[in-house]
Amino acid sequence: MEYLAIGKKEIENAHQRIKPYIHRTNLLSSGFFDNLTGAHVYFKPENFQKIGAFKARGGINAVLNLTKEEQSCGIITHSSGNHAQAVAYAASIMGVRCWIVMPKNAPKVKIEAVRGYGAEITFCENTLEARESGVKSIQNKTNAIFIHPFNDRHVIAGQATAAKEVFEDCEEPLDAIIAPVGGGGLLSGTGLSARLFSNNSTKVYGAEPEGAADAVLSFKSGRIEKAPFVNTIADGLLTNLGDITLPIIRETVSDILLVNDDEIVEAMRLIWERMKIIVEPSGAVSTAVLIKNRSLFSGSKVGVIISGGNVDLGKLPF
Repeated sequence: MEYLAIGKKEIENAHQRIKPYIHRTNLLSSGFFDNLTGAHVYFKPENFQKIGAFKARGGINAVLNLTKEEQSCGIITHSSGNHAQAVAYAASIMGVRCWIVMPKNAPKVKIEAVRGYGAEITFCENTLEARESGVKSIQNKTNAIFIHPFNDRHVIAGQATAAKEVFEDCEEPLDAIIAPVGGGGLLSGTGLSARLFSNNSTKVYGAEPEGAADAVLSFKSGRIEKAPFVNTIADGLLTNLGDITLPIIRETVSDILLVNDDEIVEAMRLIWERMKIIVEPSGAVSTAVLIKNRSLFSGSKVGVIISGGNVDLGKLPF
């Protein structure tokens, strides 16, 4: 079945389209995490991806789907970091002008990376209203094409290629796969790939911080909800779901599981110590969910998507 016209062929075409510009990140295993959780775990380290996060996949696919005329207008988005880098990177590849609206408190490492790709940054308050207002103001002057951070079929198709690679590269069928959720681009793409490339045999779980728990409410109610409070170290997961991502998630995801900041930081620390790789807090949320819910996943073969590694080394939480 095809969901909202994002089908198997569209994801396959997206994968082929972006292949020259991304890394096919290799699956990693860890005896430590297998023993800790009782599961056989396959980590998908998108912290090794171009721009240091899975967002490169969707951003590049969306920009490459624009016509030459649209590209000539330039592109614009709003983002706290990883999507901003993805769009700026895609713009640099295509040689088009790029504007990014970023909150003032965005991580310094992400701001510097966006500048490094040649994008023009406008800072705003860290609210959705301020971000959207900033985008509209620039669009009125430039006619730049907006690339939505997650609620876009081309972005979703691009993000789906991460899980598609997991299913292709895994040596055995997976019982479950866990992906973090903010706006839902990665989780909806993961759900689609599970339906389309795993013979519908893999259960999909979303991983969300308690301090930004809107997706779990939306998942249950069927409406786009806001979190009752917002306070989490996982800065990349502070966005609400969209009207495209929500129905896909409700159709393809088994559950959304919550973890608190202490659990996120502990998972992040263990990944650094035991796997010797750098992950950002948002990238550790899926591992934190696995550890917290080890009774659910024990005895299973589980894929875990590490979504990114753009951490500010001057502000480590441990």
